[in-house]
Amino acid sequence: MKSFNELVGDLSDPVSRQALRAMQRGIEREALRIEKTGHLAADSHPQALGSALMHSRITTDYSESLLEFITPVFENIDSLVEDLTYTHAYSVRHLNGQRLWPVSMPCYVGDLADIPIADYGSSNNGKMKRLYRKGLTYRYGAQMQIISGVHFNFSVSDDLWNRLYDLSDKSLTKDAFISESYFGLIRNYRRLVWVLPYLFGASPALCGSFIKDQQTSLPFEKVGKGTLYLPYATSLRMSDLGYTNQEQDNLDISYNNLSSYLEGMNAAINMPSDNFAKIGVKVDGEYRQLNANVLQIENEFYSPIRAKRVAKGNEKPSESLARAGVEYIEVRALDVNPYSAVGIEKSQIRFLDMFLLNCLLQPSASTDATEEAEIAANLQAVVLEGRKPGLELSQNGNQVSLSNWLESLFANMSSIAGLLDDGADGDYQQALAHWHKAVVNPDETLSGRIMAKLKLEQVDHSQWVMSLAQQYHQELKDYPISDSVLARYEQDAKTSLQQQAASEAVGEVSFDEFLADYFES
Repeated sequence: MKSFNELVGDLSDPVSRQALRAMQRGIEREALRIEKTGHLAADSHPQALGSALMHSRITTDYSESLLEFITPVFENIDSLVEDLTYTHAYSVRHLNGQRLWPVSMPCYVGDLADIPIADYGSSNNGKMKRLYRKGLTYRYGAQMQIISGVHFNFSVSDDLWNRLYDLSDKSLTKDAFISESYFGLIRNYRRLVWVLPYLFGASPALCGSFIKDQQTSLPFEKVGKGTLYLPYATSLRMSDLGYTNQEQDNLDISYNNLSSYLEGMNAAINMPSDNFAKIGVKVDGEYRQLNANVLQIENEFYSPIRAKRVAKGNEKPSESLARAGVEYIEVRALDVNPYSAVGIEKSQIRFLDMFLLNCLLQPSASTDATEEAEIAANLQAVVLEGRKPGLELSQNGNQVSLSNWLESLFANMSSIAGLLDDGADGDYQQALAHWHKAVVNPDETLSGRIMAKLKLEQVDHSQWVMSLAQQYHQELKDYPISDSVLARYEQDAKTSLQQQAASEAVGEVSFDEFLADYFES
C-alpha cells in the first residue's frame, strides 16, 4: 500500500482535489426538552413536531423528552448547518415555552421513575422500539439514557473511490476495496479517537443529582452549590458514568475486515447474559426487555464509530452491510458543543473532514488484543485527565506526550487542508489553526473553556447551562424561516402523523408473533 505522503501527492491534481472535496455529511443532534425551571419535561412529544416514529428529521431517542434532529445528506457544509438550524428553529417555536438543554450531561434529575420512555404508538414496530428502551432502563438505569450527543455521518465521493481504486493494486473488487478501506479508516479512527474528547469534549462537569446512588471511584471536586467536576476531565459523557456497558467488555468484535466484524456482531446479538437473564424477559405477562442476550439488538452495541449502510425495507444493520458493504461511517464520540445553538460548529465539521480523511489515507494495520487494550487506555486517560500537563499516552507500546502526538497529527492534516482549500488561507486551514490553539494551550479546548467559566465565576453548571438554554431559545425563535420552509416542516409533521395512523390501522399479528418473527429472521 502507498504511504500517506505518496497518496497526498497522487491526489494533488485538480480532478482528484475536487473528488476529495465532494464529501457527503449528515448530522444527528440530541437535545433534552426542559421546563423553564430546569427540570426535565415530562409531557408527550409535541404534536406539532409530528410522529417520532415516522418523521425523517425530528424524532426521539431514549426518552419522550430526548429530541433527536436528523439532517439529510449534504455535500455543502453551509447547507448542512442551515438545514440543522431550520429544524431547531421550527422545533423551538412548538415547544410550548420549553427549552432545549444545550449540553450532553442531563439537567436536574429528580426521581428516575419520572424519566418518560419514548412512546412510538400502538403498531408492532412502535411497541418494539419502546420495549427496547424499556430494556435499556432495566439494564443500565434511566439516567444513563438521557445523556445527549452529536453523531456525524461521513462518506467520500464515488469519484474519490474511483481514484483511490486506480491507485491500489486492484487485488480486491472495487466494492470490497471500499469496505476494506472504510474499515481501515475505522481502525485508524479508533487509534486516534482520544483526539475528539480532547478537543471537543464538553462535559468536564455535571450536576450532582446525576450521580445519585451510583458507586463511583472518580475523585470529584465541587464548585458552586452542587456541580461536580474533575480538574482535567474532558468528557464525562464518555467515562464509566456515561455510555459504557461492562457486559460488552467481553465481546470480541473485530474491525480488521467486514466479514470478521459481521461474525462478531452476529455472535454478540446471540450471546446470552446471566445478569440480564435475572431481569426476566416477560414477567407476569409483561415484557421487560426484548431478550436476555448481551445485546437486545445491534443498536445496543456502544461504539465510538460504526460502519453503516442505508437499509432496504426491514433489514437489520448487519444485513445491509452483508448485502452491499460499507456505505458510510458514523462518528459517535462527540459531545454537544455548548457554544453552538445547534450543538456543533462549522470549524468542527471541517476538522472532522480532515481527521477522517487522514484516517482513510494513512496505512492501517490490523489490530490485536494488545493494541485494543492500548486504544481503550488512551481514551480513558484523555476522557478523565486529557488537559493534565505533561500527560503521556501509549503509541505502539511506547510512551509519547499527548501534545507531541497531536502536533504530528496536525502536520498530516495540514497536507490535507492544502488539498481541500482553494487558496493559502482557506476555510480548512483556518479551522486547523483555530483548533491548534487547543494543542498549544489546553485551556482553549471546549472543556478548558467550560471549567474556566465555572471556576472563575463560581457558578453552578446547571445555572450556566440554563442561561445558555434561554439565549439559544431566543436566537432560534428569531431565526428567519421562509414561508415555504415553514410550510414544508408543517406538512412533514402532518404527513408523518398520517403515516403512523395508517400503520396502526393495519391488522397485524400479535406482538409475541412479531417479536418471534423478527428474531428468527
